[in-house]
Parts: sequence; structure tokens; C-alpha cells
Amino acid sequence: MPQQKKQQKLQKPNVIVFFTDQQRWDTTGLHGNPLGLTPHFDRWAAEGTHLYNTFTCQPVCGPARACLQTGLYATENGCYRNGIPLPDSSRTLAHEFCDAGYRTGYIGKWHLASTRTEPVPEKLRGGYEYWLAADSLEHTSDAYDTIVYNNDNERVKLPGYRVDALTDAAIRYVNDHQDEPFFLFLSFLEPHHQNRRDDYPAPSGLETSYVSAWTPPDLAALGGTAQRHLPGYYGMVKRLDEALGRLMDALISLDLAGDTIVLFTSDHGCHFKTRNEEYKRSCHDSSIRIPAAAWGPGFQGGGRVRELVSLIDLPPTLLDAAGLEVPEAMQGRSVMPLVRRQETEWPSEMFVQISESQVGRAVRTERWKYSVSAPRRDAIRDSCSDLYVEEFLYDLQADPWELRNLIASEAHREVKQVMRERLVRRMIEAGEAPPRIEAVHEHAIGQLKVLEDECRA
Repeated sequence: MPQQKKQQKLQKPNVIVFFTDQQRWDTTGLHGNPLGLTPHFDRWAAEGTHLYNTFTCQPVCGPARACLQTGLYATENGCYRNGIPLPDSSRTLAHEFCDAGYRTGYIGKWHLASTRTEPVPEKLRGGYEYWLAADSLEHTSDAYDTIVYNNDNERVKLPGYRVDALTDAAIRYVNDHQDEPFFLFLSFLEPHHQNRRDDYPAPSGLETSYVSAWTPPDLAALGGTAQRHLPGYYGMVKRLDEALGRLMDALISLDLAGDTIVLFTSDHGCHFKTRNEEYKRSCHDSSIRIPAAAWGPGFQGGGRVRELVSLIDLPPTLLDAAGLEVPEAMQGRSVMPLVRRQETEWPSEMFVQISESQVGRAVRTERWKYSVSAPRRDAIRDSCSDLYVEEFLYDLQADPWELRNLIASEAHREVKQVMRERLVRRMIEAGEAPPRIEAVHEHAIGQLKVLEDECRA
């Protein structure tokens, strides 16, 4: 490698985002899963930095992805639910890295163009130069039938199980760009379900390895589709971890491991129809808590970061770790001071916007979870509300699996007041108007009054 290019690489670390879909945090060994699904993640996270308490800021595919690409909350970037294209005027991570001299590439699931099974036009690709992706990968492909589109909008069928097919493409990209700094976003569908069959297709033969395997306590208590779907889901997670190992091996073999930042995370979790009629879109940790770790320059030996980290914090983190300026418009904050163990003021709560199942908002601290919902708003049409009603309160210290809702408890009135104030403050910081939040009993009284007035009329 010419010395000039080698110096350029050292000054600008490569960056890869290894992005899974609908992966619970407790699928990893570092979070106590006993099945040995993630040995590669566990090892690399232990050597780098494990972001132990990481949460999505919007528990549904499109909005979470829009937040990660732009560094803006969903109500600010406009993609507050699925089916809303990311505005072509949006400033994304691809633009930031491209302006800094990086080559940029996107492989896998996009879900930000609303073209569904049609190719994504260049203006809706978020500024990525290299393109091998589908807007709705769950609808263009199947477990052993991976269909994506290239830069010229040509249909491309990739051989192998879908996870392996995308990983192969990513390794080819890395190999082809090893002499120049690159930013690669590798976006898998797994372990998301295959929509048209509502199942979790693991690699052939692997699903049977996890029949009657360990079940997280919330799923054991609440049921849902867990017993039917966990074997396939676990098989998908296992193959994703193997793919991570292959990608890291490729970096090592190309002498790029020391020059490359790798971030592993997911868009949201999965509650297997225990909290609503779908798999996410709720305030519960099963929906919002996600695995996350980073390694490479700046992250090696970072240990375990226990502060609460949001998906909205990851865009500024990537830019900061690469030595680039973080745009003032981004609403998260870089975790690098936490990684470096520097004195810094860090929020003691994280904020969640919820759409499609409800117009909801939630705030979570280390101990408490507090959630509200807008009863007069349409969950698809409306992005926010001026009125919310308290819905959930959980004591995560006494009830870590969120099986006892304390929202109607008079003994927790002061806790609810404090959490209400925290939620309102975070909503305002996210760019929302100050809301009115009613307690459960206040709302019930108000509804009775409305009914009485209607009867008198």
C-alpha cells in the first residue's frame, strides 16, 4: 500500500455499522443468555466497549432507521411511522462522511423510501454512493432468496442464506475499498420475522437446536408467540453472530482491524405479541432495549458503559469517534466521553416516541419506566398530541421484566409526578410542544363528565 494512502487511512478510520433488525438485548451472552448464541459479539464487546444499557428512541423499523441516519428524533426528521420516505433534503451520516473524504456504501434493508418491492431511486438513498439494497427486504426476499438492487436499479440475486449473502457482499465491499477510508452501513433483516408467513426462518437445520431452549422471564410469563417462534429467532441470532465473526476475520486478514471502527446495534427489540398484537411498538424493554457495542480505534479497552444510551446518541458517536465535527442539529450526544471515562454531564433517563400502535411517549431511568398515550389521536395519522394519559409505571428494580403495572398506585404518586416532569422536559428538548398529561383517574373523571354532558344534551 502506498505510504500516502496508508497515512490517510490512519488519519481517517474506516467505519462499519453492523445493523440487525428486531434483536432483543438478552440474546447476547454478555446480557445473560445461556445458549451461547453470540460468542463473537461477546468477545469483541469485551475487548472494545460494551454499551450495556442501550435503547431505541422509536420501536419500529422505519422511524428508528430515520433517527439513526439523521441524528434527529422521528418527529423532527418527519418519519414518525413506517411508510414515510426520508425527505431527500435530509442530512444523513452518509453526507457527513462523504464530505469528510470517505467512500460510502449501503448494503441490505433500507426501509426509508416507501418503494416497498421497487428499486430505490438515487435521490431517496440518503446520499450513499455504493448501493446494494432493497427498501423492504422482507418483501423482496426470503431466507434463501435474497433479492436486492444495485446502483443502476438492476435486480440482483445474492446466493446463500440471507445473512451470509449480505455479509459476503460486505466483505467484497471492504476488499474493494481497503486503500481508501470508507463508511459502510450493513443492514440485515434478521432476526425480524418473514412478514408474509409470520415466521422466523433460521438457517436450514439450525432451528431444531433451540426447541424448548431458554425463554426470557417476560415471555415465559406472558406467552405470546414465543414458544413457536423462539427456536427460529435464536437460529437467526446465531447466524448473525457467525457473520460478525466472518466480517471481523476479513478485516484482520486485510490488515484493517486496527484502522476500522465497528458498531453493532439493532433498531428495536421483540416482545413476541405479548404487549400488543405485533412484535414491537410498545414502551417495554422487550421492545426498546437493544444490544450495542463498538470496537476499533477509540473504543478498545473501553469496558462496560452502564449509562443509559439512546439510538439517537449513536450518529454523533460515530462522527466523534472518526474525528469529524458533530452537526449542531443532531439531538443526541456522543458517548465518547463515557468511553474515555471523562467527566461529563450525562442524562439519567432516556426518551422514547411510539407510533403505529398508539401515539405514545415514554421515559426510562435506571429504576423507573413511565409511559403515556394519547387517547384522542390516530396512531397512524398523528405524530404527536397536546394531551396524553398515563398508561404504565414500572419499578425496574423490583420488577425488571415489567409484569406489574403501578400506574394506578396511590403509593407511587410522587414517583409519577417526578417521572411526568422528566418526560415533559425530554419531549420539549426533542422539539415537541409542552403537553398536558392526565393521571388515569383524572382522565376517567373527564370521560364520565363528557358522557354526562352528552346524556343531558
